[in-house]
Amino acid sequence: MVYDIELNSAAHYPVDGIVALSPLIEQAGFSAFWKGESNSTDPLVLLSGIAARTSKLKLGTAIYHIYGRSGVTLGIQSATLQDLSGGRLLLGLGVANKTIAAWHGGTFDRPLRRAKEYIEIVRKTAAGERVEYKGEIYTTGERFQLAWKPSHPSFPIYLAGLGPQMTRLVGQISDGVFINMATPAKIRDIADRVRAGAVEAGRDPSKIDIIAKVRVSLHPDRAMARGRLRQVLTFYNIADHYKDMLMASGFEAEVTAVQEAFKAGGFKAASAKITDAYMDKLPVIPATSVKEIKERLQPFVEAGVTRLIVPYVPVTEPVIDDARKFVEAWGNS
Repeated sequence: MVYDIELNSAAHYPVDGIVALSPLIEQAGFSAFWKGESNSTDPLVLLSGIAARTSKLKLGTAIYHIYGRSGVTLGIQSATLQDLSGGRLLLGLGVANKTIAAWHGGTFDRPLRRAKEYIEIVRKTAAGERVEYKGEIYTTGERFQLAWKPSHPSFPIYLAGLGPQMTRLVGQISDGVFINMATPAKIRDIADRVRAGAVEAGRDPSKIDIIAKVRVSLHPDRAMARGRLRQVLTFYNIADHYKDMLMASGFEAEVTAVQEAFKAGGFKAASAKITDAYMDKLPVIPATSVKEIKERLQPFVEAGVTRLIVPYVPVTEPVIDDARKFVEAWGNS
């Protein structure tokens, strides 16, 4: 199993601290470092710093949304990081939601078509090809082409997907699916749809990656480990798309309780509804040892995951020191 790490969830990790920690992350045996995007630090800027301090660690965006920059811009950025890192980019993309689209002056509509056209533009741009794209949504004008020949013109592009239509599209056009906040049973369902989409497109379904996130915290006191994870889970129980997926996964009563508490008393009241029993059914691991973490990740491996991303949710301050302790413990396990 390929294990990756993310330092993003539930805390603002100082970027200079992450870059300084990256050689230890590589030494600990993690295959890739992933960074997400919303209103936090920028993934490709941070990954560029990590690229300069490491030699083998792959560099992933988990995920970049398609509203923050044009497909041509992301193609230029991707080709640049590919050259800088020696070809270590793993590009995870997503269509985001209405809120994020509005932040960037965009309109959240036609997500399937948007994703397909955007990926086509990114691939052509980053490969150094001439780009004169005329799609139903995106156009690039005439005569665009990189001024240099990229040294690593191809790289995996993964697409986040939860629903039936998007996950089938993933299998048709991307190198794999990116799954967040899903139980092993839900991962099996998504993986089946992705592979069916690949077959429909005449692609080999066994070559489509199934990538999933399972958040973890580590502390000798399990109650302490649960604390920050409870905050993360509260967010997902009130967030668009994710709350619907959790309800469809069999947690309708639990999600409804969190939603009602949030409406009546805000985030703190909602967090109180994330009980230990509910938490233990979700894709998070409040652990007292790395050995326990790896044992509890096995159901996700058995569900067909090919890359497991372990976002570390810190328990104590300063958060970068807590993350360092986790990375060291992982490397010594």
